[in-house]
Amino acid sequence: MARFFAAVCLVLTTSLALASQETLDVRHQASGINSKFNFAGSQFDDYIRATREMILSARTDLKAATDAAHVVDSNAPFLLRPSSTCPAGKEKRYRRGVLLTHGLTDSPYFMRPLGRFFQDQCFLVMAILLPGHGTRPGDLLEVTWQEWAKAVAFGVDAMAREVDSVYLGGFSTGGALSIQRSVHDSRIRGVFLFAPAVKISPLGIMANWHEAYSWLSPKSKWLDIAPDSDPYKYESFPANAADQIHLLTVQLGADLNRQKRFMPPVFAAVSEDDASVLSSATVQFFRDAIHPLSTLVLYTTNSKRPTTPDISPDKVKAIDSYLPEKRILSSAHTAIVLPPDDTHYGASGKYASCLHYYPKAMDKYRQCKSKNEDFLGEVTESNLKKGVVRRLTYNFDFANLKVLLTSFVESLPSE
Repeated sequence: MARFFAAVCLVLTTSLALASQETLDVRHQASGINSKFNFAGSQFDDYIRATREMILSARTDLKAATDAAHVVDSNAPFLLRPSSTCPAGKEKRYRRGVLLTHGLTDSPYFMRPLGRFFQDQCFLVMAILLPGHGTRPGDLLEVTWQEWAKAVAFGVDAMAREVDSVYLGGFSTGGALSIQRSVHDSRIRGVFLFAPAVKISPLGIMANWHEAYSWLSPKSKWLDIAPDSDPYKYESFPANAADQIHLLTVQLGADLNRQKRFMPPVFAAVSEDDASVLSSATVQFFRDAIHPLSTLVLYTTNSKRPTTPDISPDKVKAIDSYLPEKRILSSAHTAIVLPPDDTHYGASGKYASCLHYYPKAMDKYRQCKSKNEDFLGEVTESNLKKGVVRRLTYNFDFANLKVLLTSFVESLPSE
C-alpha cells in the first residue's frame, strides 16, 4: 500500500511539474469582458456600439490585420431596417421583426444572408452576439447558457419596442435558445429554425469530465485546441461549451415536456445527416408543433422516403442532398444558412472546414485544406470511409430555401 501511495504521489508530482511548464496562447484565456451579458436595458444601437468596442478590445488577431474593421463588423450584432415602402405597424413603427441568433462558436456573420432575406420581406432584423463569442475562444471557458438566454431576452425586449409582431430565428444553439424563449414568452408569433440544437449527442453529457483534473493542466479544459484561423468562428472548443449546450438542451427538453404542444408557426430546415445535433429530435419537435402553417425542410439522401413518420407529407419538403456531379455526399450541419456565393464559406470561398482531421490525420488535413478533397458533405462515419471529405459549409439549395421561406412568410397571418 505504501508503494502504491508513493507511486500515486510521484505521478501527481510529475503532472504538477508538467502543468506548471504548460502555457496556452492568450486566445485560450478568458478576456474577462465577455462571459456575462451586461447590456440589459440598453438601446439596441448602444448595445451594438458597446459590443463592437468589446470585440476590438478582446481580440488578439486584429493589430496586424489589414481587414480589422471588416472582422469587427462581421462578428458584431447588427440591425437591418425594412424599406420605407414596407407596410407600417398598427401600434408600433414596424409590422414585423425577427431576432436572429447564431450557433455555438459562431458569430452574427452566419446570420447575415438570412438577415438580408428577412429585411427584403419587410421585417425589422436584429442579430445578437451570444456572450463568450466573437472575441476569443477562451471566453467560452466561463460562460453559462443562462447568459446566452439573457442576450435573447434582451433582443426580444428591444424588438418588442419597435414591432407589432416578434419572430425568432436561430441557427443550431441559436435555434434551441429561440425555442426556449418562445415557450416562456407569449409575444413570440413564430420561429424560424435552422439545424436547431434540440438535442445533441450523448457524448455531450460527458463534457464535464475535465472538472476532475483541470487544476492539473490548462489544456485539460479543452476538447479541441485548433489553429483558430477562421476570423468569424472559433475552431478551438472548450469542454465548458459542450457542457453548456448540453445543459441548455436538457432544460429545453423539460420545458417542452411540460408544454406538450408548441403552438406558434414553425419553419425548420435540417440535414438528416447532421453530425452535430440529432436531426431526429428536430423531427420529433416538429411533430409536436401543431400549427397548420408549420413547414419542415429536410435535406436528405433518401428524398423519396424521408424519415418523417406521423407528419403530413404536405408539411415536409424533402431536398435531395446527394449530388454526385458536384462531389457532394450529403448536406451538413454547417451547410444550412450560407449561400454558395458566400466569399468565405461558399463554393469558391477562402475557408475549408477540415478540423475533423486535425491533428490526428495531418496528411488528410493538409489535403482537405488545399481543397484537393475527394468529396464534400457531412463528416459522418460512412462518408469519411469514402475518401477525404471537406465538411460542407454552404447550402447548395439556398435559392430554393429562400423560395420556401417566402411562401411560409406569405402564409403568416397579417397582423
